[in-house]
Parts: sequence; C-alpha cells; structure tokens
Amino acid sequence: METPNLPAIRALRPAWNKGRIVGQKRPLKPQHVWAIRVRLELSENHRDLALFNMAIDSKLRGCDLVKMKVVDVMASGQIKERASVLQCKTQKPVRFEISEGTRASVEKWMEDELMVGSEYLWPGRFHERLHISTRQYARIVRDWVTSIGLDASAYGTHSMGRTKVTQIYKKTGNLRAVQLLLGDTKMDSTVRYLGVELEDALAIAEAIEI
Repeated sequence: METPNLPAIRALRPAWNKGRIVGQKRPLKPQHVWAIRVRLELSENHRDLALFNMAIDSKLRGCDLVKMKVVDVMASGQIKERASVLQCKTQKPVRFEISEGTRASVEKWMEDELMVGSEYLWPGRFHERLHISTRQYARIVRDWVTSIGLDASAYGTHSMGRTKVTQIYKKTGNLRAVQLLLGDTKMDSTVRYLGVELEDALAIAEAIEI
C-alpha cells in the first residue's frame, strides 16, 4: 500500500517586525545634525564624523554608502567637491556635492592608520570584511540618534538620506531637483521617499484653526 505524499510541515516563524515600530523613518532636523556633529567632534571620532557628514551630503542608501571607495571621493590627493557613485538598486550613477565640512572630516579620517592601503572609505575591522556592513552602519546610526536623546525606533539609515533633501524641498518646493539628487527614475518614488504628501497635508492642517 502506497503512502500518500503529505504536505511538508514548516515551523511557524515569528514575523520579522513583531514588536517593532515600522514605517518610514524620520529625517533629522538641522538642530539634530549639529548636535550629533558636535558630539562626534568632541569625542574625536574621526571615522564616525566623516561617515555621518558623507551620509548627509551623499543622500545615499546604506548599501551604497558602506561600499564607497577612496577613488570615489579623492583625486590627485585631494577630496573632490563633487562625486559620483553607482547605485546598487538602479545600477545608475548618482552625483552629489561634498561640502567643505565633509571634505575636512574625510581628510582627517584619511590620516588614520586604518586607512593606510585601504581601497574602501569605511574599511571593516576584520581582514575578511573589506568594508563595514549595512547592519553595522545601522547600529552606528542608532548610536548617533540615541546619543542626543532621540527615539531609535523612529530613525534609521534612511533618515540620513532623507535629511538634506527634506530641507531642500521645504525651502524650494522643487521635487524635480530632489529627484535628480536622489537618482530616482520616477517622480512617484521621490514623493514616497520624501513623504511630501503627508508633510504638506500636516502643514495645511496645522494652519487651520477650528
């Protein structure tokens, strides 16, 4: 007598987001940016200061930021004023500015002994790891936001990418400029990433007294 094939029994796994607050992460406000910078400067944490400044300026996703190479930002022994990085998600290059403060912090970081002979801008601390991982970067971001008293569940690596473009949109209202800076192929992607519809709706609601 043949035994019928029974369906495979799989162990039930808890949902990855069980007990977590999920959703779009908030961008940092200007006062938050300066508070984190001051703390990193006072602690003389040159790697984290350069990483934080580059994250704000580049507006890159974490997977692209951690893989940045020295040649992406340096030419002829000088830090470039503008750089270009190929995005993992779109496989298209995106250009961004490197502000004076970021250039200074990266130059200081390049003097560190960990950077001697390193191909990557943020080298890993273990020989088998060429650069820091996205998970490590997420932990670093969590440390930054908690150091100034912010709720770590409300902020993440996307907060770094959204910070500067959010301020650009607030000051100019130019979505096309933000789209180009983010390297998005569709305007809808830019709108969702910024959450501008929600922000605009909240601004309208705040202006109405009833």
